Amino acid sequence: MLHAPAAYIASVCSSGYGLQSLTHLTHAVEMFNVCVAPADKISLDSLASSNINQKMLSSKLDDYQLQGIFNRSSVADRARLLSISAPHSSSWLSVVSSEGLGLHFEPNQYNVALKWWLGLDTSCGSSCAFCPDSILDPLGHHASTCKRGGDAVHRHNLLRDVFADSCRLAHLSVKLEVGNNLTPDHDHSRPADVLVHNWSLGKPAAFDFCVTSPLNSLILSEAGVSSGVAAQASEIRKHNSNDAKCGELGWVCIPLVVETYGAWGQEAVKTFAQLASRLAIACSKPKSVVINEIYGRLNTCLMRSISSAILTRIVPS
Repeated sequence: MLHAPAAYIASVCSSGYGLQSLTHLTHAVEMFNVCVAPADKISLDSLASSNINQKMLSSKLDDYQLQGIFNRSSVADRARLLSISAPHSSSWLSVVSSEGLGLHFEPNQYNVALKWWLGLDTSCGSSCAFCPDSILDPLGHHASTCKRGGDAVHRHNLLRDVFADSCRLAHLSVKLEVGNNLTPDHDHSRPADVLVHNWSLGKPAAFDFCVTSPLNSLILSEAGVSSGVAAQASEIRKHNSNDAKCGELGWVCIPLVVETYGAWGQEAVKTFAQLASRLAIACSKPKSVVINEIYGRLNTCLMRSISSAILTRIVPS
């Protein structure tokens, strides 16, 4: 019912009938104006002098509804809404399930993933199975960031391997977990989860994966106001940790940071766009199709891992 006035208005405008003489159109405009922001209100005169379509009108309705939800939400829910609204965050929802390609959920995993994504309580009032002193929070922050039980490491490695596979498909030379003991001081850190040779201007790129949460108490107040803040903070932290060693080795340090809800950092976005260009040529596919496949596969693995982490931390009653 919310979009009915917009559909009627767009239909009348495209039909070419005289606008001023239609009583129903006047009523539809009044109904539409009640449901949008003051700056987005329309009039019969504006309809006559502009190209109106339903997508344009429906977008104004959706924006106003989202802003209303945002204004009524807690800081944590605002951070969640901003993160899930980021480009490509929802890519996992449109992926065609395929167990052979690793693009699948078990039914209970998918149910939990959807509940968590929508901000519904996933805790079941339980304490964490791996941290008995920690109570699982309704938004699943503890479960999605808990370092015990191996889920965080498994999640990191899944994303690393999916990215490495995509690089190989693009005919790029790839090595995993590189950097240990390569400098004169025998530094044992490994700044390259994935090292790709000849990435940019003949230099190898050291890609370092990181999963971070916008619900982290240290960043929550900012994440509830601006999208991508948590990812940006982790990118800076990765550069501070790895730039010196990468520079010494002649590598370019590129952090690939994703928030738990699927919003990727800016350096990851640029990297995936560059990789998609190479893959489009290698696979003879349109770049737009390839970029959707990259995000779809990565975010499916991310969401499946998080839903599994939530399930394994619930203590049976």
